[in-house]
Amino acid sequence: MSKIAVFGTGMVGDTIGSKLIELGHSVMMGSRTKDNEKAKAFANKYLGKATVGTYAEAAAFGEIIFNCTAGGGSIEALKMAGEKNINEKIIVDIANPLDFSKGMPPSLSVSNTHSLGEEIQKTFPQTKVVKTLNTIWCGLMVNPQMINGGDHSIFISGNEASAKDKVKGILKSFGWSEKNILDLGDITTARGTEMYLPLWLRIWGATQNGAFNIKIVS
Repeated sequence: MSKIAVFGTGMVGDTIGSKLIELGHSVMMGSRTKDNEKAKAFANKYLGKATVGTYAEAAAFGEIIFNCTAGGGSIEALKMAGEKNINEKIIVDIANPLDFSKGMPPSLSVSNTHSLGEEIQKTFPQTKVVKTLNTIWCGLMVNPQMINGGDHSIFISGNEASAKDKVKGILKSFGWSEKNILDLGDITTARGTEMYLPLWLRIWGATQNGAFNIKIVS
């Protein structure tokens, strides 16, 4: 079992953190301040198994970091964590660069020739960024069996094979099968999964249901 930092106190961070604790990992939820009310509520649900801290404290604690922050604040959160606390560590980037400045539905703040996953890797070159889980609703992230018996696709992007293998192991522990984890390649392939979000949001708007996904067939 691992010590894992979860950045972000919203629904995604809560869902990921809860599943990791269920699987026996130790979790510290990181946020801007040590007294964040949502983070404290999370820790109170899992007394003795979850703790809270600043981004820096959580990063120092975690062997792996899950970035569940809003995409627009991800770089700042990781800068607040401090390079000495994140260097050489795997950052599992679940965030999307959604821009809500003009209301709903949001646009993407970076796209086409760049991605948030790449920007994190570029800004923190000594980390190992692995992009995954950003194409689905958080309930499905940790419970793929919720639809179609778990037979649907999840994607993974990253520069280092060993880091992706480690994250694939976590995905399998969440319930994803090997055959449904599609390795797209290096971190530049995160452009594709992030650019899927505008379509995802339109489907969600049309169906009023987040429990859906795509399956790659050939």
